[in-house]
Amino acid sequence: QVQLVESGGGLVQAGDSLRLSCATTSRTSYTDTMGWFRQAPGQERELIAAIRWSDGTTDYADSVKGRLFISRDSAKNLVYLQMNSLNPEDTAIYTCAAGPSYALTSKGPYPVWGQGTQVTVSS
Repeated sequence: QVQLVESGGGLVQAGDSLRLSCATTSRTSYTDTMGWFRQAPGQERELIAAIRWSDGTTDYADSVKGRLFISRDSAKNLVYLQMNSLNPEDTAIYTCAAGPSYALTSKGPYPVWGQGTQVTVSS
């Protein structure tokens, strides 16, 4: 069974950068797409970025384009989320998830989930 573990969250100041990591225990055909979600207090969970292991195709929510960047290291089974110019509105729990190849273009499904990591941005 594929397991996902996030790391890299913490407390930062506005304007700082932060890189989150998501480690996966294995890669399979039904977990080809890796997505990063975030959920801010009182808000719904939002898919913000996704990448495919197989071809590196990426997709971003309009709200984060040009400021957050997703990447993968296939040799290490790691997916990263580089977050730049952070602001207090980025405060949220960030969770990685995995789904089939078509999940990238279909915005889902993502049946495999990590536990999440908290990111807090102070002003």
